[in-house]
Amino acid sequence: MEKEQIRSLEIANHPVAGVDEVGRGALFGEVVAAAVILPITQLANLENLGVTDSKKLSPQKREKLDLLIREVAIACTIGTASVVEIDRMNILGASLLAMERAIAQLQPQPDHCLIDGNQLLRFKLIPPLAQTTVIKGDSLSISIAAASIVAKVWRDRKMIELADSYPDYDLATNKGYGTAKHRQAIANLGYSDLHRKTFKIKEIGEKDQFV
Repeated sequence: MEKEQIRSLEIANHPVAGVDEVGRGALFGEVVAAAVILPITQLANLENLGVTDSKKLSPQKREKLDLLIREVAIACTIGTASVVEIDRMNILGASLLAMERAIAQLQPQPDHCLIDGNQLLRFKLIPPLAQTTVIKGDSLSISIAAASIVAKVWRDRKMIELADSYPDYDLATNKGYGTAKHRQAIANLGYSDLHRKTFKIKEIGEKDQFV
């Protein structure tokens, strides 16, 4: 889908929730999703102010946009899936569960959901809603981009808080992802209770990746 098609869908089916997750590729901590319903009148304004895929923004820019999104949003919610759930059901299932938990909290409930990626939600918690998957949606939909920013800021703050309780894993810097320093700490100290035990850890020296 093109940007213009997505914008038309958002307008025609309002209220529409943009939904995205963050932390899918991390070695530590829960996976976090956000669901955001924006006013139609704010879509172009938010785009002009720089709302886009959170990975393309600096931490400072994300923080500013997070405040702005929360200020203008009709509804904005967070859903999570725990490390235990990730290890039990796999990261895809846990990511979809976190997304559904975020949507379930929205008031009002949306008429349509725009889901980042290519996997439809399974709707195990709430009655099924109309949904459209959008590959690279955080670059194509302002609603999904807003959700990506809100989820990223929320999870990064959580990782910084947890860094005090897990000081040996450099969480304030790596946010739970598998940097060489993080992987070396796991090799030296083993897993903590918040590490994902089912995740394969790359050999030290392999290129770091944040997904």
